[in-house]
Amino acid sequence: MVLNYIWIGLILLAVVMGCVQFFVYGQSEIFTEILNSTFASAKNGFEISIGLTGILALWMGILNIGQQGGVVNTLSRGVAPFFRRIFPEIPAKHPVFGTMFMNFSANMLGLDNAATPIGLKAMSELQDLNADKQKASNAMIMFVVLGASGLTIIPTTIMAYRAQMGAANPADVFLPLMMATYFSTLAGMLAVCFVQKIKIWDKVILGTLIGLTALMVGMLFAARHLPEETLNTFSALIAAIILLGIICWFIIQASVRKVNVYEAFIDGAKGGFQTAIGIIPYLIAILVAVGMFRASGAMGLLEQGMAQVFAWIGINPDMASAVPTALMKPLSGSGARGLMIEAMATHGADSLVGRLCCILQGTTDTTFYVISVYFGSIGIKNTRHAVSCCLFCDLIGIIAAFIIANIFFG
Repeated sequence: MVLNYIWIGLILLAVVMGCVQFFVYGQSEIFTEILNSTFASAKNGFEISIGLTGILALWMGILNIGQQGGVVNTLSRGVAPFFRRIFPEIPAKHPVFGTMFMNFSANMLGLDNAATPIGLKAMSELQDLNADKQKASNAMIMFVVLGASGLTIIPTTIMAYRAQMGAANPADVFLPLMMATYFSTLAGMLAVCFVQKIKIWDKVILGTLIGLTALMVGMLFAARHLPEETLNTFSALIAAIILLGIICWFIIQASVRKVNVYEAFIDGAKGGFQTAIGIIPYLIAILVAVGMFRASGAMGLLEQGMAQVFAWIGINPDMASAVPTALMKPLSGSGARGLMIEAMATHGADSLVGRLCCILQGTTDTTFYVISVYFGSIGIKNTRHAVSCCLFCDLIGIIAAFIIANIFFG
């Protein structure tokens, strides 16, 4: 429903802006430009979707190897001591822990198709433990906020879009994105812990958070003081080591468990083709609306206004062009994806704006979609502090994305 209003609004604003350009400034060609943008955007959306097929097939094949090899279960066992402490109201060894851990692990590995049904199952199990069936429990809120924070280890789709848009190194946003999404998740978790009075001084919680935060801050500090050429080499090397390491881990673990690795890859790769074809109408719809909005001059005015605000507060004004993506992400994932692609097409995949939009796209999830689907599936009416905590982690994630992108690519 939100995307419906956004889509209609962009088109109507484009037409209104075109009328202003025509009647006030006498630009007789403006309506032709807006119309031509619809054809160009539709063609661009189709070509991008088809071009994604190979990259998505590759990574979804690799991820399917990991899933069949038991990687999700391995990750679940690894984080069990930590999650038992941030969900103190759930009885020890309750089956819902396994379901939640599988959801988190699937999200981190980029297995969105698997994560959503598992997440809905977890919400159903949490509802069974909930005393008030109309009001969200503390455990539900923590689960939803962590899910909406968008913590991802392998940003498969974003790397695929960057490759299709001509990025020299599609994985160069991997490290900055991982840092930004970590700070988003950390902010959301701490906000919920504060409201629910969860003891973060517990040695397991505190040790985990200090260790991970120190690692992220250390990498940011090193990045801040490295020459630009060395930083780019460092970022690309770390991304390559992590991604290749994950591929080897998946294959080795699957082989040890006697999984037919080749067949698992083929089965997963088929899903990549179906995913690429399935997004064509959605991508064309949002690209056409955004294309009309830009052709009318409305996007330019918005970016100019934000650039002046950024310059006034001492931020690189070029980064203002990424603001529409940042504002769209909590409302609509497909809308933000369209703006990300449009930004790369306009400014270049390897531009500061293009890279920043990719980082923003992967930093958080679509907050209002997650809340409505997860709580709506079990009939929760009172979501309590879930929305405020989710929006807080969105805000911190967006701020972190701007800062980190400026350090790495500014």
